[in-house]
Parts: sequence; C-alpha cells; structure tokens
Amino acid sequence: MNIFQLVLLAFGVLALLAIGYALFSGPNTAKASQRRLQQVRFRHSESTDTKVESQLKKAIAARRPKMRGVAGSSSRVEALAIRLDRTGKGWTLSQYAYASLGLGVAVALLMYLRSGSLAFSLGLGVLVGAGLPHFLVSRAIKKRTNAFNAKFPDAIELLVRGLRSGLPVTETLSVVSQEVPGPVGAEFKGIVERIKIGRTMEDSLQEAANRLEISEFNFFCITLAIQRETGGNLAETLSNLADVLRKRAQMKLKIKAMSSESKASAYIVGALPFIVFFMIWWINPTYIGGFFEDDRLIVTGLGGLVWMSIGAFIMAKMVSFEI
Repeated sequence: MNIFQLVLLAFGVLALLAIGYALFSGPNTAKASQRRLQQVRFRHSESTDTKVESQLKKAIAARRPKMRGVAGSSSRVEALAIRLDRTGKGWTLSQYAYASLGLGVAVALLMYLRSGSLAFSLGLGVLVGAGLPHFLVSRAIKKRTNAFNAKFPDAIELLVRGLRSGLPVTETLSVVSQEVPGPVGAEFKGIVERIKIGRTMEDSLQEAANRLEISEFNFFCITLAIQRETGGNLAETLSNLADVLRKRAQMKLKIKAMSSESKASAYIVGALPFIVFFMIWWINPTYIGGFFEDDRLIVTGLGGLVWMSIGAFIMAKMVSFEI
C-alpha cells in the first residue's frame, strides 16, 4: 500500500474512533445539572429570591471544572483514572493499558495472518485496542450508575426516617452507609469517612458528586445546600426529592419500553452491513479481497465505512432520550 492509502486508512480509523467516543460517552451531566438548577430556582423564586439565587450561583460555581480537562481533571490520564474508579471494579491504569495493548496486538496479528494486509491489520488492531476497553469501561460505569439510581431513593427515605426520629444528618449518613447495599452504601461510606477525618459535609458531598457525575446525586447535594442556606423542614424536602427521583426512574422505564423496538431496528440496520462484510471476508477472502488491494476499492470501502458509521451514530442519537 502506498502513502495515499495509508493516509486514507488512518483517516477512516480516526473517524471511527471519534464516532465511537461520541456514541458511548453518554449524556452531558453538566447540561442536566444546569436544567435541574433552573427548575429549582423557578420553584423557590417566589419566597426566597435572593438566598436561592446566591446558593444556586455557589452550586454552579462549585460544579464547574477547576481545570480545562476531562471530567474536571488536569490531564487525560487523571480523567481515565477517574473513569476507572467510577466502575467500582478496582481496575488500575496499568491493567487498562496492558489490556488495550494485548487486544490490539492480538487482533492485528490475527488479521495479518488472515488477510496479509499490514496496514489494515494495524488499523483494525488500533481500533479494537483503543475502542473495546473504552466501551467496556463505559458499560461498567453505566451499570453501576443504574444500580446506584435504583437504590438511591431508598437511601433518601432512610435518611428521612432518621431525621424524623431526631438523628443529626451525619448520623443518618452513617446509617445509610451501613444499611443500604451496593454502590450507594459504598459511596456514603466514603462520605462518612471523609467527614470523620475533618472534612465538612458539603465538601465531602461535593467531592463524591464530582467523581460520580450522576444527576440524581447532584440533585441531592443541591437540595441539601439550598436547605442549609434557606432553612425549613429537611425531612420533608428529602421526602419530596425521593418521590421525584422515583417518578423520574418510572419515566425512564416507560421511555425505554416505548423506544425498545426502534432501538432494536437501529442496532440491526447499523450492524448488519459490517457483520455481513466480515462474514463473507472470513468465509471467502478472495471474493472481496479487492478491498485490500485495489486503490479504488480501498477508497470506496473506507468511504462507505465512514458513512455507515455516521449513519449508525445518527440512528443511535435519534433513539436516545434524556430526562
């Protein structure tokens, strides 16, 4: 392959990586927090305009990234470490790097032995080595986030019962960390431990919110911050928040059920051309071997690959809904 083919192949691989990252990166939690803040400000504007406006500005400033990096971090490596920590699996950066390198080398070697095309094998190896671990980490984060959101309203209700029985907020947080299983208990245990070593409750909650990047937990932190500023019945406010979170979860399930058919169709239509191509190539390499040898077919194949990826990305966004 000449330099022109290598450049086209590199461009196609980079385009696929960019599309895959945008597809699996998930919704923008910052925009969701901004929308929620606007709703909270609207509800409280009639009675406590000045105090709520001030507290909302503080909340927005506290949740703004300190550095212009990913997830509020100072570097890509730190952002990756935060993502690995959010999975709850205990994965380290070295394990992630070894897994990516091993997958890339194994796929590149297998494809080279099968096709004999060095450039294609290297491109596919880079694509799989960089994309598959990122996809698995994103899936693990999404799974843990769903498990957190499923138990979080129960944790808030437990907080409400503790507050109504006369316990202080810090004690109720400790009770939640012991009684609620799964990610909720683990995160509240970390918050309690930070409070015990001298951190304030607001700082401990803010650190957990910045690391988790879960909208529901951000709502909880904002509610506590506003309540401490304006006063009132904290137990009643948290009870209303738990009811809102449950209704939000029910709405998500309804949307998931109503859009499941469209999602299945989009997945099938988007994946079918790639599956058929690789099946035919694996069964009879000479039938479509020209895509790895002829310049015109290489350019055509790369163009079709990019456009099919764009189509799959658009279909995925069309059936993805935010609440």
